Amino acid sequence: MTERLDQIDRHLLDDYQRNFPLVPRPFAVLGRNLGLNEGEVIARLAALQARGQISRVGATVRPNTAGASTLAAMAVPEDRIEEVAALVNAEAGVNHSYLRENAWNLWFVATAADAEALAAQLARLRKVTGLEILDLRLVRAFNIDLGFALCGPRAQMAPRPAPDMMVLRPEDRPILQALSSGLPLVSQPYLHLAQRLERTEGDIIARIAALSAAEILTRVGVIVRHRAVGWTSNAMVVWDVAAPQIAAAGVSLAALPGISLCYQRVTLPDVWPYPLYSMIHARTRAEALAVLEQAKALPELAGATPQVLFSTRCFKQSGALLTQERAA
Repeated sequence: MTERLDQIDRHLLDDYQRNFPLVPRPFAVLGRNLGLNEGEVIARLAALQARGQISRVGATVRPNTAGASTLAAMAVPEDRIEEVAALVNAEAGVNHSYLRENAWNLWFVATAADAEALAAQLARLRKVTGLEILDLRLVRAFNIDLGFALCGPRAQMAPRPAPDMMVLRPEDRPILQALSSGLPLVSQPYLHLAQRLERTEGDIIARIAALSAAEILTRVGVIVRHRAVGWTSNAMVVWDVAAPQIAAAGVSLAALPGISLCYQRVTLPDVWPYPLYSMIHARTRAEALAVLEQAKALPELAGATPQVLFSTRCFKQSGALLTQERAA
């Protein structure tokens, strides 16, 4: 479907997934770069959002900086998938959920304002579904920036430094939630946000810049829904890497072109023993499997056995819940 986008829409999706202009009229800057006026840029982004090809213009927040999150999985009987997925997605803090090819078939990311709220959310889901939930907390991130070029060859992702938590202020949380939910598609989106929060436009722009520099925001820009633009063969690959090799394997795997996410999570012995996770986003299954073969050939992964979980259905994709304000 990427090829069905016209050239300008492709530029909007490819060129502005990060480094979005932090100026009072950002869409005017995009317009000057693309040969459009401000209104035309806003209209195009609104149309992409209406078609489900982008989720928002905003930001992604580094996990477990301003809130709490986990990757969770459930083994759902086939005849209960619709029912259980609806119950999971009714939780406001669930921001991603997918059906994947595995006995543990329903995977979701649960987010909350704090660890206590996250635990309560998982407890509610266990109670209403009657099913066990794998709670797979993040240990270490090797690459958590899902922004990649949709056209042309895949590039190697640069390693990211650890976040500087000293920069984060209590009053930043509403800004982070607004960016996670999406900026309004208006001429002066930062001013609109500032007025809602009873702050100044300059203060909002300065705080977004500071949070980006501190790696608390992993990127600010157009958040693409990859399945909707043709990247439909996406696989989560988990690896049973021995503890002493995890760090080296994660760094090497994250640098491989075609690997879109890479991180370490806790293991659950005898249930889910895989500490290293990677995501492959591809347009075809063959393309995804070709990337997997390159990953298996990495010296740092010698002897590791991967489990490949292709996503077959996306139930939900939205921004993280960082406050208690968003309703289910």
